[in-house]
Amino acid sequence: MKSNTLQSSENWTESVRLFARVALGASLLSAVADRFGLWGPYGAKNVSWGDFAHFVEYTGEVTSLFPSSLTVPFALAATVAETLLGILLIVGFKTRMASVLSGLLLLSFAMGMATGLGIKTPFDYSVFSAAAAAFLLAFWEPDRFTLDKLLNRSRH
Repeated sequence: MKSNTLQSSENWTESVRLFARVALGASLLSAVADRFGLWGPYGAKNVSWGDFAHFVEYTGEVTSLFPSSLTVPFALAATVAETLLGILLIVGFKTRMASVLSGLLLLSFAMGMATGLGIKTPFDYSVFSAAAAAFLLAFWEPDRFTLDKLLNRSRH
């Protein structure tokens, strides 16, 4: 009986890990899609930016402690990082590294939002929660639904 309970627990744990990876990855990619207008134009319902120019403007607010000359490089770096990390998380490649880097990226977003827009904003958008989930994900072994596990299995 204990082995069924243990197996059920392991299946649930793997399911939660898969959910966490896909949810975090999809959230990162959704934000990138928004800044390129894939969710609709600026001003449309549930669209934050709608184009890269509005995202750069928002980046300036979030990075207000830095010189404005860094706004575009920050916007570009965030876009590249979110794209790469989102893909890595979804496919489960270099999962631990992608999880830690996602946590650090999200934590930096939360801190920037707090300083540039007020402490309530990162809580309203669950950025601290997402960062915490990313850090927790880094402590788990790769599950059977990851590219990491598939590649590791093929090496043995």
